[in-house]
Amino acid sequence: MTSEQLSANDPADARSRHGEYKVPGGKLVVVDLAVVDGALADVSVSGDFFLEPDEALLDINRALTGLPETTPAADLAAAVTAALPAAAVLFGFTADAVAITVRRALAKATSWQDHHWDVIAPTVLPTEINVALDDVLTEEVGAGRRNPTLRFWDWEEPSVVIGSFQSVRNEVDPDGVARHGIKVVRRISGGGAMFMEAGNCITYSLYVPQTLVDGLSFADSYPFLDAWVMAALEKIGISAYYVPLNDITTDQGKIGGAAQKRLANGGMLHHVTMSYDIDADKMVEVLRIGKEKLSDKGTRSAKKRVDPLRRQTGLSRTAIIAAMTEVFAERYGATPAELTPAELTTARERVEQRFGTDEWLHRVP
Repeated sequence: MTSEQLSANDPADARSRHGEYKVPGGKLVVVDLAVVDGALADVSVSGDFFLEPDEALLDINRALTGLPETTPAADLAAAVTAALPAAAVLFGFTADAVAITVRRALAKATSWQDHHWDVIAPTVLPTEINVALDDVLTEEVGAGRRNPTLRFWDWEEPSVVIGSFQSVRNEVDPDGVARHGIKVVRRISGGGAMFMEAGNCITYSLYVPQTLVDGLSFADSYPFLDAWVMAALEKIGISAYYVPLNDITTDQGKIGGAAQKRLANGGMLHHVTMSYDIDADKMVEVLRIGKEKLSDKGTRSAKKRVDPLRRQTGLSRTAIIAAMTEVFAERYGATPAELTPAELTTARERVEQRFGTDEWLHRVP
């Protein structure tokens, strides 16, 4: 069938689609294709990657041609892998990267540049409100009522924020909580407990559409969503990296951890807390940090795991947040934004109905 015949059948359906994906730490993958009768056509994969043998590129194009445009990323990658010669070598890209690029060409996956990004500066709020806002804003982004957003937390009361699936009695020491006047709340994302006093850590939440991580594994989505913050840390003299699944660390020790939650409406929360200047003595009195967890991290003392950003940078917490905000804005064209009265009202309602209740806090006793 000629290109003229394709256009005559359905000009809109057969129009050229273009997608690009820069592999983190790797090369650029580009896909140009058309869609004819709901199937991929004229597929052309290109990029600055390396591939041996040369003919394997044609194998990739042939493997994708004819697949339904609704094919999930995992199935696209599987088709590419199955079509490659046994001795094929892919350097700087993968079959998964090709699948992501195809999905982007079809507008089923998005890139950072496809969205307008908002940044909400630190605003002092009760910890329960901060937790409730994660639920509210993720929902708003998923529903398309809010732009994808980066929000920095701030708070005053000393708190412990436990992960969605953690046991209260296993994670929190009631005597230490009472002695130090600690507020304990449960968040919607998984992961571990966070000990938070005013000014002792840097916490931010990213609210994104799940299309941004379409085709990425859960493990790969963590460093992908935090590439900007790694660049910001590099800018202030910290060489940080991910230790799977969700720890952010340097050669001097762990500095933070991430957690995620995906909602049914297509919204996604990516949440990170990094140590700035934590009172390690108080932390071990408030949290029950088990020997199993410490041995897994290769340390013998909980205090040794606290490696504050203040000591590594010599900068104020405010200056570090400013550097992070600057890098995020430069990379993605983000603009300042604020919480709306309606969002704050909804968050307060959810504290009363859910996040401030004993039923929610002790849903895992």
